[in-house]
Formats: sequence, structure tokens, C-alpha cells
Amino acid sequence: MQRSPELTAVLGLITCICVFHTTTAIDIPLEVLSHINIEQLPTITAQSPSSLIAFPFDESFPMTCEAKGNPEPEFRWTKNGQEFDPSLDPRLMKEENSGTFVIPNNGNLTEYQGTYRCYVSNKLGTAISKEIEFIVPHVPKFPKETLDPVVVEEGQPFTLKCNPPKGIPPLQIYWMTINLQHIEQDERVSMGLNGDLYFSHAVEKDSRRDYCCFAAFPRIRTIVQKTAIHVIYIIMANLCCASLANAILERKPSLLTPSTATSETQLVKGEDLKLECIAEGFPTPQVEWVKIGHQLPIKAKVENHGKLLLVPRVEQEDSGKYMCKAKNGLGEAVHYFTLKVEGNYSVLQLSMIGSDVLIKCSASGTPQPTITWRVNGAPAPNRKVFDDTIVLRNAKASDSAVYQCEASNKHGTLLSNANIMIMNLSPMILTKEGEDYSAVEGNGVMMHCNVFSSPPSTITCKDDSSESVEGPRLTIHDNGSLEIYSVEKDDTGQYTCLAKNTEGSSAVDAMLYVKDVPDAPEYLVLSEHKSKSVKLKWIPGDDHNSSTTEFIIEYEESQWEPGNWKELLRVPGNHNSAVLKLHGHVDYRFRVSGLNAVGRGLPSEPTERYKTPPAAPDKNPENIKIEGHLPHEMDINWEPLLPIEHNGPGLEYKVSYRRQDVEEDWKEHMVKRHSFVVKNTPTFMPYEIKIQARNHQGWGPEPKIVTGYSGEDFPSAAPEDVAVEGLNSSVVKVSWTRVHKDKLHGHLGGYRINWWRLRSLVASKKSHGDKHTLTFPGDQSHATVPGLTPFSEYSLIVMTFNGRGNGPGSHPLNFKTPEGDVQKHTVSLVWAPPLEPNGILTGYLLEYQLINDTEEVGPLQTVDISNPDTTKWNLRDLEPVSKYKFYLRSCTTVGCGPVVSEECTTTLETSDHTVLFSSGLASIHGGISTQGWFIGLMCAIALLTLIVLIACFVNRNKGGKYSVKEKEDLHPDVESQGMNDDTFCEYSDNDEKPLKGSQHSLSREIKAGDSGDSLVDYGDEDVQFNEDGSFIGEYAGRKEKRVSAEIKATIQTPA
Repeated sequence: MQRSPELTAVLGLITCICVFHTTTAIDIPLEVLSHINIEQLPTITAQSPSSLIAFPFDESFPMTCEAKGNPEPEFRWTKNGQEFDPSLDPRLMKEENSGTFVIPNNGNLTEYQGTYRCYVSNKLGTAISKEIEFIVPHVPKFPKETLDPVVVEEGQPFTLKCNPPKGIPPLQIYWMTINLQHIEQDERVSMGLNGDLYFSHAVEKDSRRDYCCFAAFPRIRTIVQKTAIHVIYIIMANLCCASLANAILERKPSLLTPSTATSETQLVKGEDLKLECIAEGFPTPQVEWVKIGHQLPIKAKVENHGKLLLVPRVEQEDSGKYMCKAKNGLGEAVHYFTLKVEGNYSVLQLSMIGSDVLIKCSASGTPQPTITWRVNGAPAPNRKVFDDTIVLRNAKASDSAVYQCEASNKHGTLLSNANIMIMNLSPMILTKEGEDYSAVEGNGVMMHCNVFSSPPSTITCKDDSSESVEGPRLTIHDNGSLEIYSVEKDDTGQYTCLAKNTEGSSAVDAMLYVKDVPDAPEYLVLSEHKSKSVKLKWIPGDDHNSSTTEFIIEYEESQWEPGNWKELLRVPGNHNSAVLKLHGHVDYRFRVSGLNAVGRGLPSEPTERYKTPPAAPDKNPENIKIEGHLPHEMDINWEPLLPIEHNGPGLEYKVSYRRQDVEEDWKEHMVKRHSFVVKNTPTFMPYEIKIQARNHQGWGPEPKIVTGYSGEDFPSAAPEDVAVEGLNSSVVKVSWTRVHKDKLHGHLGGYRINWWRLRSLVASKKSHGDKHTLTFPGDQSHATVPGLTPFSEYSLIVMTFNGRGNGPGSHPLNFKTPEGDVQKHTVSLVWAPPLEPNGILTGYLLEYQLINDTEEVGPLQTVDISNPDTTKWNLRDLEPVSKYKFYLRSCTTVGCGPVVSEECTTTLETSDHTVLFSSGLASIHGGISTQGWFIGLMCAIALLTLIVLIACFVNRNKGGKYSVKEKEDLHPDVESQGMNDDTFCEYSDNDEKPLKGSQHSLSREIKAGDSGDSLVDYGDEDVQFNEDGSFIGEYAGRKEKRVSAEIKATIQTPA
């Protein structure tokens, strides 16, 4: 039996185990039942839900009834009001010492269908379960019927009825075609909560033969289909005036549902509110929702194109009047909903008036529920009942029983049990004897004394002086607990809890310990004085009931930082002395403090001063760094010794260095600062360096030797044997011979590839495309260049770089890409992993959306790339002539790093595009690219560059091509390259270019000679490294003007 919102009392099984004296009613704790043998009324502890559904895929169906009581209770069942003994049916499985039996899923289950109730009895009384309905579901079916076609006039509203069959909820309804394509729903066409399909006005595309309503019952894994509905659309001729043919369709809104002007809804607190308004009219009405006199609840949501108002988990304050308004340009239609939210009610309320016991059953619903009382499962004889209250006059032991309250109306029945026992019992203290309590001084403490008795006991507390404790800092609570506020040291001691009633008395003791931080150690003494050590002894202070775990020894010196105490040493809490290692030429004082679980105590008084004699340094400088900012210099830096580590006056450092690869003596220099520059060194040669400290007393220990390199210079050679291998129509593999390490003149940073498009093979005219750059860190001999335009001629060069900058470029190599196959619009995304992912790389998060030049953007699509080795991803079936934006982030186990984004525009023809990404960084680095002064500077540089390019273009048209300039750009002057060329580079263009073609092998023609095209803009390189070592930027190609021109040419040129 399903619970209805119209019966709002919460009457599920609530068991109250109560003990009554002539004046009070109290609960029996479970601990009492485990300590003494108290007879106990039966109590149902577990039972099946009110509806037990026999799903066909379940193996069995337990009819549960578990209970407790003393004496042990017995079980019996009724079915449809008649006695039912599960043990007489061999097919049912019965559990020992339990009322539960199991119905197996074999054979005919319909004979077990019915309403069951469990009775649990012992000599004190009987408890009953709520009614349990065992339901054997049938397979729901739509009726077999022949449906006449639905004829609709142009512009008129109509409704397609679903009328789904009844079945096990939840019910899910879908409208689809016979080919299982969903019927498109929008502001004009939508499905109501009842499953009907509503049309605000008919249009020609509504005419079809296969409107199918599908009803899904997921709990029984069943979907059924209604006979297809045929909709015929007709246009009514206007005999009056042809010019008004469309005007007659326009009309103000009216509501298709609800059909009345007002309605009322009742819900129980916590249920979901669903209000629906579907209107017809032309133009299509828009629906608005308001709550009269109030704002809509914050949690309210509007769904189904504005026609459904959803308020989840309603509260009392959500009650009130709601209004929906459907309107268009011709008028409006409204409907008012009145919502009433019923609160939850307790089922049974127990009270005492003198020696009388009153048991009240509260229930609410519409219509008002009828209250029925039972005692031990039977009608209540000789009990005075006043409406919802039963009265036990002069309650006595014979009134002990299980009282049942049952509330019912036309929507259902709810049941609750209350166990009432009338008895007397002497005090029983449930708290353990000898409990220890601890409290920090100044805090509060609660000392428990859990007592059960009938009648209730009087509680008194005594301390170890046998006097009752009292005062403004102490309170004895009703449950017997003693609370002490702002505990003091004198509160430490033993306390006694004494419980007494008319039946006897009982007592229990407990100890209270007041804790605090340790007191300061005393009587500090220095002994065994040595040049670099001394022994310190002390007497620990009181630990205040919390053992000292550590002693902290601090020092203060008078020369460098007088008055500043610093930690020198920690020793275990069971020690009271320590040998202190000291520095030379320092005037020391020492002090000691204790630490325990409460905290750190105050420090002791300081010792007398002890000054150590000067001595040679104990250590040499650490963290030596060797850098080379210029080709013929080597900078040496180190971390200087702290002042207290000087061990005496006159500290200085001896810097020693020599070439590692040749036999030569150490060169030595004495300095007082912590840096030194070696001049006139050969470029990028290994050196051995050591630094030794010295003062007036002598030298420090023998220093360790570290290795470093002198300054870097630009690479002096270009990669050789550059070759190109086609992978498909838009991707090539470039290989080369590595530059010899003797020509690098520094630490190898990696290789860079510059390439540019010379011409399209469709048109014979040559025109330089934009220059592109890819950077490949590390010792590479090949790389992949994606994003090329199919059926085009390209040129490329390869160069290496180190920490100083770029080397010369290789001789330009020309190659051609083949034609591409026609395929769907595809974008290939390519990136390199971050060099420093700041953790274990787990994958990438890719998102993209349509961003055509409109106010609205397309929905954000997400791709979770779980393979961290993936560096390429293809997105297919994209819209033609559309701009997309792509967002990429690299992820670790902690989360995903900042997003990098790129854009790409697809062409009119089906094509394949490639977008190059930077990898998502696992750390966030700020930059200056968003600063106003930087943007202004870049704009000025761009303007000057444009003027220079115009001048070069004029000169070129006058004088032709300049082969000398080409060679200068091809082999740039290494001395003229700036220091900013030492970081990973970004693509030199940020514009977008659609690419055509698909995955075909490359039929190429590669030649090493000059192409005849100018290399101005291509031989030199101005590039940077990103901090994580990844390349950044995108391949986008031409400017937007060129995109338009290419699209136009594509349309006119046959494939």
C-alpha cells in the first residue's frame, strides 16, 4: 500500500519502551536490560516495507518480521485478515527464532499475493506490524486499438493523448517516431506531466504518420508502445480575403492544462512540488511564474521550456499562492495554484496527570484520518478513549501492554506501537566504577553518572572530603552528570555520585585530574666547560598530571642578535641534562622550557654567560652556483656563513678553480664577499671549483669540489641532412643530423623548425604564407610538423639553440603536400606534454564550443583524455564555415592546471584542420601581457613594423628580389641575436586558417635549391621558451581576408 500525501502523519513503526511510576514516565536504557533480568514487552525491530513487489528478476522475496522481548516472543501471521502459518507450506523458507519467511521465485507467485500482518507476543503483550502488501506485478500493456487520424487545421492547437497503462512506478514516458527518433520539443511542442503531447498551434511539419508514445517501467525493465498516431495537417482557405490568410492564425493565449482557473495542492514537508502550465496561441505564448506576495523560492527551477515549475523538498515557508502567466502580443492567460505544506507529526505523546497515564495519537490529513486503538493487537476493552487519546485511570501493573494507534483515511493506513510497563525499580548506576577524567586548567569538565530507577532517584555528589559539592562553578544535571566550569588545580581529587529513591540507593566513584603546561625548570647549572661545548643540567618543574615529552634548550648571544632567543637543541622529557655543541668566539646564555600534551611551559631563568674562545671555521660555504652570462666569463656565487658560524674575527673566503679537461694548477683568490667573477675564460668549458673559509685563527675544513661551466655562446653550426617524410596530406616528419656538441658552445636547449607556405598547387601564382615555428626541447633528431595545407608547396629550415640563443638555420628545403580526400569536417588537436607537470601527469581535460560571431555561443562539449601519453586528438563532424574555440588543461592527481585556448574556423568544403596547443601547465605563472603599458608598447612596435614592411614592399617592386638579403636571413649573424632567444617559442602568428585535405600519403617533390622566393621574414627567428619547456601557440595560417578569398576560390574550382 503506497503512502499518499493526503495522509501526512508520520506513523511508521515507532516503538517507545516506557516505565511508569505513579507520577512519572521514563525510557528504559538498553544497558539496563543487559544488567538485570527485566521482563520486556515485545518490540518489532525489523519488518518489510508496506509494499513488497515480486520483480521477475529477483530470486526470492523475504517477508521480514524481527522482534525482541523478555520472555522470548512468539510470531504468527495473518493474510487478508485470516490466520496464515508459513511453516505449513513446504515451498516457503522459514528462519529459526524469527518471524521472517521467504517466498522463492519459482512456480506461481499469484497465490501468495495479498496483505500480510505479523503478530509478536509474549506473556506481557502483543505487538503488531503494519500491513505488508505482496504484489505480483503484471506486464503493463497499451490496449490494442485502431486510432483514427487526427486532422488539425493550420494554426490550431491540438493534443495527442498517451493514456499510459498502470504499472509499478516510476513511470517514464517518451514520444518518438517508429524509427525511435525523439519528437522534437520546444516552446510550441511539449509533453505534460500526464504524458500527453501538446501543440500550441499546428504547422505543416507536424503532419506525420508515426507519433508513438512509449511508456517505460524501469523497476520491472519493461517498455511498451502505443499504436502510432497519424496527424493530418490541412490549410483552411480564406474565402474573404487572401491577404488575411495568415492573420486569422493569430490569437491570444489560453491554457490547455490546467483546464480550470484555480487549483489546490497538498504536500508533506520534504516532497517535490511540480506545477505545470501549457498554453496554446499564436504567436507561441511564453510562460512566466510568480509567487503572489513573495519571491519564488531560491531552489525553484523552471523546466520544459518554461512550462514546469519545480520546487524540490518543499518546506513550510513554501506554502502560498503561485501563478503562471502565458502571454503573447495579443493577450495573456493565468492560473492560480494554492500550495499547502503539512508538517511532520509525532505519533504518540505520553503524559501523566496524577496517577493517570494519557497516550495521545496525533495524525493529520485530508480527509481527517480516523484513529483506531488496539491493545496487544486486539480492540481496546475497558479503556477510556477520548477521540485521539486513551486514558489509563490509576495506572497499575495490569495496565502494562503494547498499545497500537492506527490512523487511516481513504488514501491509506499508518500504524505505531507503544510499549507501556508499570513497575518500580531501585537505582541502577550504569556509569563504570572508577572512571578517570582529565581537564586543562581553566576549561570545563563533565563527569557522568547515568542512573536508571523507578521512581527517579535523587542525585548528590561528594568530594574526597565526604562533603556535598556545591558552588557557582558546579552544576548537577537532571541526568546525574556533574559539570565543573573553569576547572582549578584544587579541583583534583575523587568524587562520589550517590543515587537514592524509595526502593534503595547506589553509589559510584570517579577521579578528576587537572592538567596544565609544565612549570619552568629550575636550578640550571653549566659544567664541563670546553672550547666548543658545555654541559647543561636542570631540575624539571611540575608536569601537572601530563608527562613532559620534551625539553627545549634555547640560546642567546650578545654580539650579533642580543636579546633574540633561538632554539639550540631538544631532548626527551625523561632527561635532565644535555651536552651543547657551540661555536667559537660567542658569548652565550641558555634557558630551558618543558613541553607536554597541553602545551609548552614558560622558560626557566637564563644561566650565567659563557664565552667560547675564537677558533678556525667549522664549515665552508654551501650552495655554490656557477653561471655564465657572457661567453668569456664565469660567475661563482655561494651562500655565506652565518655570523655565528665565523668562529672568530677576520672571516674571508679562498676561491680556487681550474680547468677540468686539462692538467693545470689551481688558481686562487681571497675575497670577503660571497661572489667572484672569473674573466677571460674559454667558451663553455668545464671547471672545478672549491671555496674554503678562513679567519684569524686558521682555515676551515678541506672543501668539496664542485663542477661548472664557463659562459655559453651562440651555436656555430646548423643541422645537416635535413629531410622530409610525408605522413599524410597535412602532416610531415622532419629529420636531421644532430649538431656536434663542439659546435653547440653551451647546454643544448633543443631544435626549432621554421616553415612557410610558398604557393598552392591549384594556382601557379606564388605568394609567401605566414611563418610558423615549432620548438622541440632536448636532444632530438626528428619531429612532426602538423597543420599543413594539402596540395601546396612549402619551405622549411631547422636550427638548434642553447641558453644563449639560436644557431644558424639549415639550408631551406622545399617540399610539396599531396591532395587530400574529401571527408567530414575534422579538427586535429596537437600538443606537447608539460616539461614540469608539478606531479604525476594523469591526462588532459579538453573542452570546445562553437563561437560564431553572435551573442550566443554553443554548448560546451567536454572530452576527458585519461591517457597521459596522448598528444593528439581528433574532433569530427563539426559544422562548416564555423569558428570553434578549444580549451586544454593538463591534470595531475591533485587537479587540473590553468587552461590554454586556441581557435579554428572550418571551411565551406569538408576538410581536415589542425590546431597546435600548448600543454596545460600544472602551475600558474603570471605575465606582463595584460599590463596596459605592455599592450601600448606592442601596438607601437606593430605600427612601426607595418611602416617598414610597406617601405620594403615598395623597394622590392622597384628593384626586384634581393638574393643578398635572402642569404642574410637564411644565415643570421649569431652575434646580433639577443639574450631573449633563450626561452621556448610561440607560434609567430595568432590568426586562423582553415585547412583542406585528409589522410593520404604524401607524394612529394623535395629539392635543396633556392625556390626563387624571397626568404625575408623566414630565416631569422624571434622566439621564447615557456617555463615548463613546452611549445605554445597554434597553427592558424592566413588572415581572415585570405580565408574569405580561399573559400570563394574553392567554390569556383571543381574538386
